[in-house]
Amino acid sequence: MARALYEWLWQHEFWLPPGITWQDMQESEDVHYPQPRDLLISIPFALILVVIRCAFERAVALPLSSKLGVRDKQRPKAQPNPMLETFYSTCCKNPEEGELISLAKQCDLPVRKVERWFRRRRNTDRPSLSKKFCEACWRFTFYIISFFTGLAVLYDKPWLWDHRECWTGYPQQPLQASLFWYYLLELSFYWSLVFTLPFDVKRKDFKEQIVHHAATIFLISFSYCANYIRIGTLVMVIHDASDCFLEPTKIFNYMKWKKTCDSLFMIFSAVFLISRLVIFPYTVLYNTYYYSMEIFQPFFGYYFMNALLIILQLLHVFWSCLIIHMVYKFILQGTMEKDMRSDTEESDKDEEREQIREKEKNGITYFSSVTSNNYIQRNGSEPLNNRTHLTNGHVKER
Repeated sequence: MARALYEWLWQHEFWLPPGITWQDMQESEDVHYPQPRDLLISIPFALILVVIRCAFERAVALPLSSKLGVRDKQRPKAQPNPMLETFYSTCCKNPEEGELISLAKQCDLPVRKVERWFRRRRNTDRPSLSKKFCEACWRFTFYIISFFTGLAVLYDKPWLWDHRECWTGYPQQPLQASLFWYYLLELSFYWSLVFTLPFDVKRKDFKEQIVHHAATIFLISFSYCANYIRIGTLVMVIHDASDCFLEPTKIFNYMKWKKTCDSLFMIFSAVFLISRLVIFPYTVLYNTYYYSMEIFQPFFGYYFMNALLIILQLLHVFWSCLIIHMVYKFILQGTMEKDMRSDTEESDKDEEREQIREKEKNGITYFSSVTSNNYIQRNGSEPLNNRTHLTNGHVKER
């Protein structure tokens, strides 16, 4: 059964253009072609990257965050409550009003205290600022290395400047060692992202990130097996170009350097929109869809490759809409809006209101003046005019 599945999967009609078989892709001493078994090396390399990342975040990123003034916010912890904890873990993390009332009756607690418990419990699960900083530092380091590695590998390659060269002699295009290691670096990194996905910062586009990682791994793997190496290298360089500006934007945002963050965000937005909505469609999509037809007739690999590229382009459009919305807000408000992908922390303003209401019940209320820092204290039936404020800020009894 496994043998039959293996033979069916590796039919040359799936992977190679009409008229080309696996016999035509046999290696010799001087000529090397991509071999599917080479992709297995990416798994141990991905695990090595995970180890390197853990060491980097502990030894470099975390101390750097302290020196740069990145401080984690002190969060009040939820009081231990087995019943609420069970509901939180198994049922729902954000219960509705009816569920809150039912839980309050079961725990013999006021509804507001139950609501406060869930708010604090949700905040406990949210990643700290230092964790976000460390993650951004790691990705920034990798994207910089990967981008300049790609440029170093491709600057003398003809297909970087003439896109039709992607198909010259296809599929019998020998694999160079530099291209192999560049592919291995990228594939190992995305496998490492999949391995650490449960522990990384979860954002609102978490599902889109999963689709992106899966499509990228499939795209890199399939392009390697079908010897779409040249077009694959263009895809990787284009993606890394904008990511090099995204991660430092996050870093400066966590450091509260607003002007630097806003400037980098605008640069990132321009690079992202141009590279993903202009360069990628022309350099990759148009190239793969039209130019390749000058060399061979359509086959399964042709359609599958273009399907994966279109999935990536749809994700580009999704993220571009978010970025354009943020740029629009930036132009109107003059400051960058918080990352809409982030899961923002809930505040305890409801607790402050509750404390004010409790003080009102005891007859004591504090009012803040809009124009000064003085406070007027009012107690029960005591008239307001029994005290008067002088111009120097002192209080005199009448």
